[in-house]
Amino acid sequence: MKTLLYLAIAILFVSCNQNHNKDSAKKSNQNSPTPKKKSVTIAIQPFVDIPKENVDYVAYYLKKMYANVIINKPIEFPKNSLNQAKKRHRADSLIHFLSAQTKPGYLTIGLTKGDISANKDKIPDWGIMGLGFCPGKSCIASSFRLHGKNKTEKLFKVAIHELGHTQGLKHCPVNDCLMRDAEGKDHLDEEKEFCKKCKAVLVNAGWALN
Repeated sequence: MKTLLYLAIAILFVSCNQNHNKDSAKKSNQNSPTPKKKSVTIAIQPFVDIPKENVDYVAYYLKKMYANVIINKPIEFPKNSLNQAKKRHRADSLIHFLSAQTKPGYLTIGLTKGDISANKDKIPDWGIMGLGFCPGKSCIASSFRLHGKNKTEKLFKVAIHELGHTQGLKHCPVNDCLMRDAEGKDHLDEEKEFCKKCKAVLVNAGWALN
Protein backbone atom coordinates (compact mmCIF):
# COMPACT_ATOMS: atom_id res chain seq x y z
CA MET A 1 0.00 0.00 0.00
CA LYS A 2 2.82 2.38 0.95
CA THR A 3 4.61 1.45 -2.29
CA LEU A 4 1.56 2.47 -4.34
CA LEU A 5 1.28 5.74 -2.39
CA TYR A 6 4.95 6.61 -2.99
CA LEU A 7 4.56 5.76 -6.68
CA ALA A 8 1.52 8.04 -7.00
CA ILE A 9 3.38 10.92 -5.30
CA ALA A 10 6.39 10.40 -7.59
CA ILE A 11 4.19 10.47 -10.72
CA LEU A 12 2.43 13.62 -9.50
CA PHE A 13 5.79 15.32 -8.80
CA VAL A 14 7.17 14.48 -12.26
CA SER A 15 3.96 15.69 -13.93
CA CYS A 16 4.03 19.00 -12.02
CA ASN A 17 7.71 19.47 -12.77
CA GLN A 18 7.14 18.91 -16.51
CA ASN A 19 4.25 21.39 -16.57
CA HIS A 20 6.39 23.93 -14.70
CA ASN A 21 9.17 23.54 -17.28
CA LYS A 22 6.69 23.98 -20.14
CA ASP A 23 5.22 27.10 -18.54
CA SER A 24 8.70 28.51 -17.92
CA ALA A 25 9.72 27.84 -21.53
CA LYS A 26 6.48 29.41 -22.78
CA LYS A 27 7.02 32.56 -20.70
CA SER A 28 10.64 32.72 -21.84
CA ASN A 29 9.56 32.57 -25.49
CA GLN A 30 6.91 35.24 -24.92
CA ASN A 31 9.41 37.61 -23.30
CA SER A 32 12.16 37.04 -25.86
CA PRO A 33 12.30 39.90 -28.40
CA THR A 34 12.03 39.09 -32.10
CA PRO A 35 15.62 38.81 -33.36
CA LYS A 36 16.59 41.65 -35.66
CA LYS A 37 17.97 41.00 -39.09
CA LYS A 38 21.71 41.37 -39.48
CA SER A 39 22.35 44.96 -40.56
CA VAL A 40 24.13 45.73 -43.80
CA THR A 41 26.18 48.70 -44.98
CA ILE A 42 24.37 51.15 -47.26
CA ALA A 43 26.67 52.38 -50.03
CA ILE A 44 25.67 55.62 -51.75
CA GLN A 45 26.85 55.35 -55.35
CA PRO A 46 26.81 58.70 -57.17
CA PHE A 47 27.00 58.80 -60.94
CA VAL A 48 29.27 61.44 -62.45
CA ASP A 49 26.44 63.89 -63.21
CA ILE A 50 25.11 64.40 -59.67
CA PRO A 51 26.45 67.42 -57.71
CA LYS A 52 28.53 66.53 -54.65
CA GLU A 53 26.37 68.70 -52.38
CA ASN A 54 23.33 66.60 -53.30
CA VAL A 55 25.18 63.42 -52.40
CA ASP A 56 26.42 64.86 -49.10
CA TYR A 57 22.91 65.99 -48.19
CA VAL A 58 21.43 62.54 -48.77
CA ALA A 59 24.29 60.92 -46.85
CA TYR A 60 23.94 63.31 -43.89
CA TYR A 61 20.25 62.65 -43.35
CA LEU A 62 20.50 58.97 -44.16
CA LYS A 63 23.10 58.53 -41.44
CA LYS A 64 20.59 59.89 -38.94
CA MET A 65 18.35 56.93 -39.73
CA TYR A 66 20.91 54.21 -40.42
CA ALA A 67 24.33 53.87 -38.79
CA ASN A 68 26.32 52.12 -41.52
CA VAL A 69 26.50 54.47 -44.51
CA ILE A 70 29.40 55.09 -46.88
CA ILE A 71 29.84 57.17 -50.05
CA ASN A 72 31.57 55.61 -53.04
CA LYS A 73 33.48 57.57 -55.67
CA PRO A 74 31.38 58.79 -58.63
CA ILE A 75 31.20 56.43 -61.59
CA GLU A 76 30.25 56.64 -65.26
CA PHE A 77 26.94 55.28 -66.54
CA PRO A 78 27.08 51.82 -68.09
CA LYS A 79 27.00 51.96 -71.88
CA ASN A 80 23.88 49.83 -72.19
CA SER A 81 21.68 51.86 -69.81
CA LEU A 82 20.34 54.42 -72.34
CA ASN A 83 16.93 53.87 -73.92
CA GLN A 84 16.47 53.60 -77.68
CA ALA A 85 16.06 57.35 -78.05
CA LYS A 86 19.34 57.84 -76.15
CA LYS A 87 17.68 60.40 -73.89
CA ARG A 88 16.88 58.45 -70.72
CA HIS A 89 18.69 55.85 -68.69
CA ARG A 90 16.74 52.67 -68.05
CA ALA A 91 16.29 52.40 -64.28
CA ASP A 92 16.19 48.60 -64.33
CA SER A 93 19.48 48.48 -66.27
CA LEU A 94 21.08 50.79 -63.71
CA ILE A 95 19.83 48.63 -60.83
CA HIS A 96 21.19 45.44 -62.42
CA PHE A 97 24.49 47.24 -63.00
CA LEU A 98 24.67 48.38 -59.38
CA SER A 99 23.64 44.96 -58.06
CA ALA A 100 26.50 43.31 -59.94
CA GLN A 101 28.93 45.63 -58.13
CA THR A 102 27.34 45.26 -54.70
CA LYS A 103 29.37 43.05 -52.35
CA PRO A 104 27.76 40.70 -49.82
CA GLY A 105 26.68 42.61 -46.72
CA TYR A 106 26.09 45.82 -48.69
CA LEU A 107 23.10 47.64 -50.15
CA THR A 108 23.60 50.22 -52.93
CA ILE A 109 21.58 53.36 -53.66
CA GLY A 110 22.54 55.04 -56.93
CA LEU A 111 22.08 58.82 -57.30
CA THR A 112 21.78 60.76 -60.56
CA LYS A 113 20.37 64.03 -61.83
CA GLY A 114 19.68 62.44 -65.23
CA ASP A 115 16.28 61.32 -66.50
CA ILE A 116 15.45 57.66 -65.82
CA SER A 117 12.59 55.46 -67.00
CA ALA A 118 10.87 52.11 -66.56
CA ASN A 119 7.97 50.14 -68.03
CA LYS A 120 4.54 51.12 -66.68
CA ASP A 121 1.50 49.15 -67.80
CA LYS A 122 1.53 49.50 -71.62
CA ILE A 123 3.98 52.42 -71.58
CA PRO A 124 7.48 51.06 -72.31
CA ASP A 125 9.48 54.15 -71.32
CA TRP A 126 7.74 55.94 -68.44
CA GLY A 127 9.77 58.68 -66.77
CA ILE A 128 10.22 58.09 -63.03
CA MET A 129 11.93 59.57 -59.97
CA GLY A 130 13.32 56.31 -58.67
CA LEU A 131 13.15 52.53 -58.70
CA GLY A 132 13.98 49.74 -56.29
CA PHE A 133 13.39 46.01 -56.51
CA CYS A 134 11.29 44.61 -53.64
CA PRO A 135 13.25 43.13 -52.05
CA GLY A 136 16.67 43.72 -53.56
CA LYS A 137 20.21 44.88 -52.92
CA SER A 138 20.27 48.03 -55.09
CA CYS A 139 18.06 50.92 -56.13
CA ILE A 140 18.27 54.25 -57.97
CA ALA A 141 17.00 57.80 -57.29
CA SER A 142 16.98 60.74 -59.71
CA SER A 143 16.52 64.48 -59.15
CA PHE A 144 15.55 65.13 -62.79
CA ARG A 145 11.79 65.34 -62.12
CA LEU A 146 12.06 67.16 -58.81
CA HIS A 147 11.30 70.86 -58.52
CA GLY A 148 11.13 73.58 -55.88
CA LYS A 149 13.50 75.15 -53.38
CA ASN A 150 13.58 71.90 -51.40
CA LYS A 151 14.62 69.82 -54.40
CA THR A 152 17.51 68.19 -52.51
CA GLU A 153 15.22 67.26 -49.62
CA LYS A 154 12.90 65.62 -52.12
CA LEU A 155 15.82 63.65 -53.54
CA PHE A 156 16.50 62.32 -50.06
CA LYS A 157 12.86 61.26 -49.72
CA VAL A 158 12.99 59.46 -53.06
CA ALA A 159 16.19 57.69 -51.99
CA ILE A 160 14.65 56.62 -48.68
CA HIS A 161 11.53 55.40 -50.48
CA GLU A 162 13.55 53.21 -52.85
CA LEU A 163 15.70 51.88 -50.02
CA GLY A 164 12.45 50.93 -48.30
CA HIS A 165 11.55 48.79 -51.30
CA THR A 166 14.85 46.93 -51.04
CA GLN A 167 13.90 46.07 -47.44
CA GLY A 168 10.67 44.47 -48.62
CA LEU A 169 8.32 47.43 -48.18
CA LYS A 170 5.61 47.91 -50.79
CA HIS A 171 3.65 51.07 -51.58
CA CYS A 172 1.71 52.31 -48.57
CA PRO A 173 -1.86 53.70 -48.55
CA VAL A 174 -1.02 56.22 -45.78
CA ASN A 175 -0.75 59.65 -47.46
CA ASP A 176 2.07 61.09 -45.34
CA CYS A 177 4.14 57.87 -45.29
CA LEU A 178 7.44 57.91 -47.19
CA MET A 179 6.37 54.69 -48.92
CA ARG A 180 3.37 56.35 -50.60
CA ASP A 181 2.99 55.55 -54.30
CA ALA A 182 3.84 58.60 -56.42
CA GLU A 183 1.38 57.50 -59.13
CA GLY A 184 3.16 59.74 -61.62
CA LYS A 185 2.91 62.85 -59.42
CA ASP A 186 5.09 64.66 -56.90
CA HIS A 187 3.54 64.14 -53.43
CA LEU A 188 6.86 64.46 -51.64
CA ASP A 189 5.95 67.61 -49.69
CA GLU A 190 3.06 65.67 -48.12
CA GLU A 191 5.27 62.78 -47.06
CA LYS A 192 6.70 63.25 -43.57
CA GLU A 193 7.94 59.93 -42.19
CA PHE A 194 7.40 56.18 -42.30
CA CYS A 195 4.02 55.10 -40.94
CA LYS A 196 3.92 52.82 -37.89
CA LYS A 197 3.65 49.63 -39.94
CA CYS A 198 6.46 50.49 -42.37
CA LYS A 199 8.64 51.76 -39.54
CA ALA A 200 8.35 48.44 -37.68
CA VAL A 201 9.73 46.56 -40.69
CA LEU A 202 12.73 48.89 -40.95
CA VAL A 203 13.46 48.87 -37.20
CA ASN A 204 13.58 45.08 -37.39
CA ALA A 205 16.14 45.46 -40.19
CA GLY A 206 18.39 47.67 -38.05
CA TRP A 207 17.14 51.18 -38.83
CA ALA A 208 17.27 53.73 -36.00
CA LEU A 209 13.80 55.25 -36.26
CA ASN A 210 12.13 57.02 -33.31
